[in-house]
Amino acid sequence: LEATRPAGTRVVAAAVGRRRPRCLSVDVDVRAWTSAPRSARWGDRCGTLDGAPAVLLLRTHDLFSLPFPLTTPVVTSVTLQAAIRGWQLLLLPDSFPSAPRPPLSPHDQWKARSSLEQQHRALLQQFGLKLEVLPDGGRRWHGCAKDTPRCFGTIHAQTPEYLLAGRWTPPCCLRALRATARHVLAQLEAAGVRHWLEGGSLLGAVRMGDIIPWDYDVDVGLYRDDVPKCRWLAAVLATGRPVEDPEGFFWEKAAEGEFFRVHFSRSNRLHVDLWPFGAGGGGVMTKGTWLGHRQDVEFPERFLVPLGTVAFVGVAAKAPNDPRAFLEFKFGPGVVENPEYPNPRVRRLEQDVGNK
Repeated sequence: LEATRPAGTRVVAAAVGRRRPRCLSVDVDVRAWTSAPRSARWGDRCGTLDGAPAVLLLRTHDLFSLPFPLTTPVVTSVTLQAAIRGWQLLLLPDSFPSAPRPPLSPHDQWKARSSLEQQHRALLQQFGLKLEVLPDGGRRWHGCAKDTPRCFGTIHAQTPEYLLAGRWTPPCCLRALRATARHVLAQLEAAGVRHWLEGGSLLGAVRMGDIIPWDYDVDVGLYRDDVPKCRWLAAVLATGRPVEDPEGFFWEKAAEGEFFRVHFSRSNRLHVDLWPFGAGGGGVMTKGTWLGHRQDVEFPERFLVPLGTVAFVGVAAKAPNDPRAFLEFKFGPGVVENPEYPNPRVRRLEQDVGNK
């Protein structure tokens, strides 16, 4: 066996019984919290196995070099860790015989499936994988949702904890941010509130039509005089208390200053920040709260008259009429072509590019 296995193969597998497992290749992107198994041709080396029991053969020192060598379900656990390390798996054509067993009742079959699903979910959570892109194109989520807290804690020095670990925004958090942004933009548009994408959100829209992959919120500017036009913002102003809208989004005045936040839900505090601006002297737009971010500068109102649009999170979002000039006014020349983390003094993008 040792002499015949292909170079680069660190794990050998054989089916147990007549039913053969599916041979899948798998891409694991730790930085993006994602695994993507896909079908491989029979006879090819595999990344992982699925669908039937199997026996794994590998060197003892390889097995115990893995961080979780005996975590259940063992086949999925070992092959997933092997895939992260770039190890290949060879599925042998022969099978081990299986001991005869009485057929399971429908209830016992359901219990067995439920147990395997729970083990699988716990395994992916242990590995820090929050999204599986399935071979049929479907998606299985293991991260935060409407009724859970978000996946990361308080932001310090504009740097979320996942960046310090060399990772980008968890995909479940990006999904929630996109949903919140689409909802807020639709509400502002329907109410006739003049608004536009701000800061890093506009930067992401210009670069890729989406949220920057390591960003943790969405920024929208709006005219201060138009705030009462939005029923949810008007309710917050009138009562001084947060308001939950019928779709479960949570509107409130930010504790840090004169601006508003819309959270994905009462439990999940992924949010859109709404920054009220007013026209000061000389046609310059200014606001009441400055948090010391790089883009926190006054700017000429001419960027907003008239407003333009850009593609963002799947919708046409309002934006300054010259997005590139607006961004370079706020961040400096070349900002579109030269991405960087929010606070390079804490961590730089070059530390993570190319490392998955």
